[in-house]
Amino acid sequence: MKLYFKQRFMTFLDSYDIYDEAGQTVYTVESELAWGRLMHVRGSSGNYLASLKRKMWTMLPTFLAYIGPNYAGTIKKEFTMMKPRYTVDYKGWRVEGNFMGFDYTVEDAAGQLIAVASKELFHLTDRYCIDVLNPDDALDVLLLVLAIDADKEDSGT
Repeated sequence: MKLYFKQRFMTFLDSYDIYDEAGQTVYTVESELAWGRLMHVRGSSGNYLASLKRKMWTMLPTFLAYIGPNYAGTIKKEFTMMKPRYTVDYKGWRVEGNFMGFDYTVEDAAGQLIAVASKELFHLTDRYCIDVLNPDDALDVLLLVLAIDADKEDSGT
C-alpha cells in the first residue's frame, strides 16, 4: 500500500492530506496549538484515529503516540553520528535513514521490512511517499513519518 502526503502551502499550522495510489484522501493530519507539537490524524470521513505529541524537555526528540484515546507508546530519535535512527517502542520497530535523512526504512525486531518512506525533493512544500507492506501498519507508519518530519522541521534540517 502506497501513501503520499504533502504539506499544505501557506498555512499557519501544519496540515497534511494523505492520499492513496488512486489519489483518494485516506487521512488528514491537523496540528493544534499546544505546549509542544500536537497533531491529530483523522480518517477519510473525518473520524478521529490517532494523535502525536512531542514530549518537551527531552535530550533527544520524543513523541507520544495515541491510537484512539489510548496511549500507545513513544517514537524516539536515537543518538547517532551520521545516519538518523528512530525507535517505535510500542511496535518494536527500528527506523534508519540515509545520510541526508530523506529516505527511511522501517523494520521489525526480526529485521523484516515494514515500510519505506522517501521525501521528494524540489517542491514548495514537504512531500513524502510511504510504501507500507501491510495495510494494517499504515496508521503507525504514518505517525512515525509525521514524527520524523516534525523533528526535521523543528531542528531546521
